[in-house]
Amino acid sequence: MPKFAANLHYLFTEVPFLDRFEAAARAGFRGIEFQVPYVHNKEELRKRLDQSGLELVLFDTPMRKWDEGERGITCLPGREAEFREDLKDVVEYSKALNCKLVHVVAGVVKPGMDFDECRRTYISNLRYACEFFAPYGIEIVIEPINKKLGVSTGSPEYTTQGMQGYFLNHTAEANAIIDEVAHPNLGLHLDCYHMQMLEGHLSETLRENIGRLRHLQIAGVPGRYEPDIGEINYPFIFDLLDELGYNGWVASEYRPKGKTLDGFGWAARYGIGSKAP
Repeated sequence: MPKFAANLHYLFTEVPFLDRFEAAARAGFRGIEFQVPYVHNKEELRKRLDQSGLELVLFDTPMRKWDEGERGITCLPGREAEFREDLKDVVEYSKALNCKLVHVVAGVVKPGMDFDECRRTYISNLRYACEFFAPYGIEIVIEPINKKLGVSTGSPEYTTQGMQGYFLNHTAEANAIIDEVAHPNLGLHLDCYHMQMLEGHLSETLRENIGRLRHLQIAGVPGRYEPDIGEINYPFIFDLLDELGYNGWVASEYRPKGKTLDGFGWAARYGIGSKAP
């Protein structure tokens, strides 16, 4: 059975962020993820993890100017010094929260930017990050994200249906980058929602990439709602992951249509929701 984690920027938004740790634990989750720990005190986050008995399984490098449309700066020429400074903060939060997997967010390619130059910058920065993180035992992943959609109207901060203009969009592109960086500290992060939006053939992609897959996220298509809403047969996907021997986390990164606890019908067979009051 897959190990399921809750994304705290998407789930349990009925309560303040710091209270979502306990809500996730009471619902039966063993792990959590969230995009940006940096807006919170490290010690307070550590306290919430300890109190809830949860494991933080993934977080992102800084998004930088979110309100201005930035979604990371890894691929942005001229921002290399800022990128390297950000990695120091990542290490501090990794140590405090005992999380050893980090998504290095690529960034947005704006009109008029030279894509090839962005690609060279991206690869150079990834190589630097791999070497920088290695002594701390931190592994990094890159994730293809659809560039068609953006922030959902009325949704909590850092929840999106895509990232408009995002640099990295397809599994084949991610694999080419990983091959070119050629460092054992770099792996693949896939989101079934983005895969279905951009590529389809999910089971084939998972089979082909299981050897370098280190993190997986799920949501229904279309709409990014609960996994049992839409066109993806997730029970089949979960059984396939077991067949393939996947031992990473499967993170629930979806927008509940109603109250979070009311949408766990998909997860009851996996013990999620059953522990909720």
